[in-house]
Amino acid sequence: MSDFDLVILGGGSGGYAAALRGAQLGLSVALIEKDKLGGTCLHRGCIPTKALLHAGEIADNSRHASDFGVNAQFISMDMAAVNAYKDGVVSKLHKGLQGLVKSRNITYVEGTGRLVSPNSVEVNGTKYTGKNVILATGSYPRTLPGLEIDGTQIVTSEEAMKFDYVPKSVIVLGGGVIGCEFASVWNSFGSEVTIVEGLPRLVALEDESSSKLLERAFRKRKINLVTGVKFASAVKSKSGVTITLEDGTTHTADVLLVAVGRGPVTSGIGYEEQGIAMDRGYITVDEKCRTNIPGIWAVGDIIPTLQLAHVGFAEGIMVAEEIAGLNPRAINYDGVPKVTYSEPEVASVGLSTAVAKERGYDVVEISYDLAGNGKANILKTAGSIKLVAQKNGPILGVHMVGSRVGELLAEAQLIFNWEADASDVAQHIHAHPTLSEAMGEAHMALAGKPLHAHG
Repeated sequence: MSDFDLVILGGGSGGYAAALRGAQLGLSVALIEKDKLGGTCLHRGCIPTKALLHAGEIADNSRHASDFGVNAQFISMDMAAVNAYKDGVVSKLHKGLQGLVKSRNITYVEGTGRLVSPNSVEVNGTKYTGKNVILATGSYPRTLPGLEIDGTQIVTSEEAMKFDYVPKSVIVLGGGVIGCEFASVWNSFGSEVTIVEGLPRLVALEDESSSKLLERAFRKRKINLVTGVKFASAVKSKSGVTITLEDGTTHTADVLLVAVGRGPVTSGIGYEEQGIAMDRGYITVDEKCRTNIPGIWAVGDIIPTLQLAHVGFAEGIMVAEEIAGLNPRAINYDGVPKVTYSEPEVASVGLSTAVAKERGYDVVEISYDLAGNGKANILKTAGSIKLVAQKNGPILGVHMVGSRVGELLAEAQLIFNWEADASDVAQHIHAHPTLSEAMGEAHMALAGKPLHAHG
């Protein structure tokens, strides 16, 4: 048996961030991971999908090169080379992370861990006991009742990112972040893509205006959209997969991607036996990620907060600092930046118009069309920056659609989290020509002094 200040079960975003920060603060740390250090984000999520999206961006650039006076043409996708590029990015980051953990003198344990008491985790017959235990076991791709994943014709994102060919046609079941990103990838690679979303609009957690702009852009890219109709059944054949929707309509494609969200990995690991409180599989925690059992904490995708890698990072860091006695601030989840890395990107921070009104704010809003931005015209992208604000008060939300707008979130989250109002931002000078000017122009317009916009 080994004793530590901190035992962490799960080496994904939340777990390894807690380990690195805890060790930095002088805590003795054991980090337990059954697969690869870095978890879903590094190996099966954020990083490899963005590599695929970048390959798709280059494919689209070659198709449209003549629009910019460049003589080039798109020939085909070499998926072996695409996957080698993707895997190379992952491998480099994985090695760097392994080096970081080793350099901090963290005891890294490979194997499947199980919580066997309120302060100990057992791995391969060895118990690791900690004054504190952090649970960070992550999530898995969900499916729907009666929809069996076979890994070839009916797949989740984890199988999809390993494809060694480009399917001729794909149905994407689910129009959230994962579904829209894969739809964007496959459209860029040359597949015929249909998105089926049971809710009335794509990326339903975003502001309604952002959904409309994304849907318009996807239709322009010839991505087929079916919204507001729920899935009923699926039938496989040698020629493909046919799905039937609740309204009786059918759609057939070579591949069906099931992208209906991710569920928490919390069963069969000893959590229930130790009396940890849960709700629908998620561990319930307080504002500092404490569970109902003293000394046990939970972070990342297993608690009912935003399932984003950077949220896991922040929660892991916060818990390590709380254990070390630094009393960090609780996370304001409204202030978390969110991006859908499709083409175009959808990015936001803060409250949507609907949520702001539900919370009782007297709301004012304005949208600045990227058609007035020089860099957007150079890039030939369309979209807008929408501001939601309290009347005579701070900015409550920033909602953006367009190529590369995710990069503008650095400023947007400062604006929201520092409770700036439009006039605070309007006085700052933004470099010309950049997309960031659109952020300044939107705030100038809301402050009553529009420059490159009709006021």
